[in-house]
Amino acid sequence: MRVLTWNLWWRFGPWEQRQRPIVAELKRVDSDILMLQEVWAADGEDQVDQLASALGFYSERTRSPDGKPQSFGNAILSRWPVELTETIYLPGADGQPSRRTAMMCHIQAPLGPVGAVVTHLTWEYNYSEVRERQLEAIVDLVDRHRSDDPLSPPVIMAGDLNATPDSTEIARLTGRAKPYDRELVFTDSWAAASDDPGHTWVRDNPYRADSQWPRRRLDYVMVSWPRPKPLGNPISAELVGTEPFEGFVPSDHYGVLAELDDRLHVEGPRRV
Repeated sequence: MRVLTWNLWWRFGPWEQRQRPIVAELKRVDSDILMLQEVWAADGEDQVDQLASALGFYSERTRSPDGKPQSFGNAILSRWPVELTETIYLPGADGQPSRRTAMMCHIQAPLGPVGAVVTHLTWEYNYSEVRERQLEAIVDLVDRHRSDDPLSPPVIMAGDLNATPDSTEIARLTGRAKPYDRELVFTDSWAAASDDPGHTWVRDNPYRADSQWPRRRLDYVMVSWPRPKPLGNPISAELVGTEPFEGFVPSDHYGVLAELDDRLHVEGPRRV
């Protein structure tokens, strides 16, 4: 099962010229599930609808409280039917709900219903503690909706987490530091399947040539644990959107494509 996460950079930069490169790269990659951030809706048009139509995919996207498509939102697209489960607004620096969201859906994949969460955490360089609170809310969301059956498919959580792998918030999410929930942690697909740094934010990208930030890996495909081996184990990971198409790089972020093992369990989950 191929899962792609990608921040599409809303309507920033040469956004109109970037739409064809985005579609071309999504078609080239041919993933099964897309977890997208900074998707736009404006002037009666919805980027999610356009992408779903171009790919022939099902889709769900975040919406404002009035039910309208969120102008600066997240989305899940899938070659299989996708059903919205719950959307939460993540806490901001003041502890109150912000405009940032996490959306959980269930995807009717051939191996069975797969829980999928897409999110986009706060970006400020020095807001690690805020991202910790946001991830704690997401872990709680996943825990409320994941199956009690230890042999059920794991939950996929993906997005632009705006945090590096060695940060406290990611260390807690992956169980390398005190976890948000002792019974629920996540495997970082890139760390499990690749020895490369996997930087998704680089000055080599023409849109980030003057960035104040260093090279960083900010974008992740995560898989919940415990899970039945080998189901959900990361097999490979690669960057997408790194090359221009018709003269334009698709986004200011590179995407991450992870291939996950979709074989049904060969033994029950092992606790070590």
